[in-house]
Amino acid sequence: MLFRIGILLIAVVSAASFMPAQAPQVSEAGQQCIACHQTSTPGVVEQWRASAHAKSSVDCYSCHQANAKDPATFDHYGQQIAVIVTPNYCARCHAPEAEQFAKSHHAKAAQFIGSLDNMLGEIVEGGPAAVNGCRQCHGSEVKYLGGGKFDSDTWPNSGIGRVNPDGSRGTCAACHGRHAFSSAQARQPENCGKCHMGPDHPQIEIYNESKHGIQFRANIDKMNLGSKTWVVGKDYWSAPTCATCHMSATPAQKVTHDVGDRISFTLRPVISIKLENWEKRRAAMQDVCSACHATGWVENFYKQYEGTVELYNEKFARPAKAVMDKLYAANKLTKTPFDEKLEWTYYELWHHQGRRARMGTAMMGPDYTQWHGFYEVAKNFYNEFLPEAEHLMPGVTAEVLKSDFHKWKAGLTPEQIQQQIEFYKKRYKQ
Repeated sequence: MLFRIGILLIAVVSAASFMPAQAPQVSEAGQQCIACHQTSTPGVVEQWRASAHAKSSVDCYSCHQANAKDPATFDHYGQQIAVIVTPNYCARCHAPEAEQFAKSHHAKAAQFIGSLDNMLGEIVEGGPAAVNGCRQCHGSEVKYLGGGKFDSDTWPNSGIGRVNPDGSRGTCAACHGRHAFSSAQARQPENCGKCHMGPDHPQIEIYNESKHGIQFRANIDKMNLGSKTWVVGKDYWSAPTCATCHMSATPAQKVTHDVGDRISFTLRPVISIKLENWEKRRAAMQDVCSACHATGWVENFYKQYEGTVELYNEKFARPAKAVMDKLYAANKLTKTPFDEKLEWTYYELWHHQGRRARMGTAMMGPDYTQWHGFYEVAKNFYNEFLPEAEHLMPGVTAEVLKSDFHKWKAGLTPEQIQQQIEFYKKRYKQ
């Protein structure tokens, strides 16, 4: 008898394991959406079915039901629909996250329009280069034409700082994906790598080179990416991702959607500067580090990092800027950006090579600090930037070369040369 009951229980459990998941409970309006779109756009519907939204009975109409003050809506089979689900819509349920995001640099990313970077795309390269390049990461200013139609130069666009017709900035889908809205996806380093890559901000390449990236790849099956809380040191401990350091929770901190909350330096401009409340920001990031590293390790890492930033600032950035300022003041360069070779040379010095050197150090990518970074900085500074500046205005670099940083250019003494020879003889002695 007990044997038969056991067999029956096994059969019931086995049958249950193969039963389809319970269908999401959706509104009448949502059912109308699904009935049509499971034929017209089945991929979208299936993404939604597997999402946390579906499990919580948040359906198509829950998100796309138009806000009264949104100008970019239209009548869709009797329902007033918003094509673009903006942060204002997400804030209906996720108000704290929307508020945090709104004050972040991500939300302001479209402010690059009119910058040197954008001028390269819009004017030097050409408009479509900016539409399909720059604006797909930074965001466009979406223009609504009416009737559910948008200006093709501004939409489709999933740029993180997109300016939406309802006045909101950004799109949550840039990180979470549309319709799936996956937290696990947002925690993956590749998610950030869509935009944070390339010659001027190679964060994903640096991460992949770093011990953090190596640990992540080796232990991805242990990362518990789908966890609801995802607290480092509690839900996972094998490796950090971009989200771990910049956004996710620790035992002492809550999740934040302001990616700048834990950044103490800005490494983007010509000269790196400490941000407002940098001590608080640094302490927040050090708290993340402390989930895996001892206090002494963390403190010494920051000394190495900040020492490297200071080296870049004082040896290369400030002198180069001072030279450029003198050339502009003396009318040796026109006010038009990029119409002279030296402006390209200078731009790459800080915008490409200098950023790589600084970011490589910040994220522990030694090859980006050295060969992709400081080597390129030094090569450009000494062999291109200074000679080109001297050609335009003889004597303009004299003060720079008087610095102790650059005295080596005048030539090493015989004693210094012999010291180097002896060092390498000893270093490579068999």
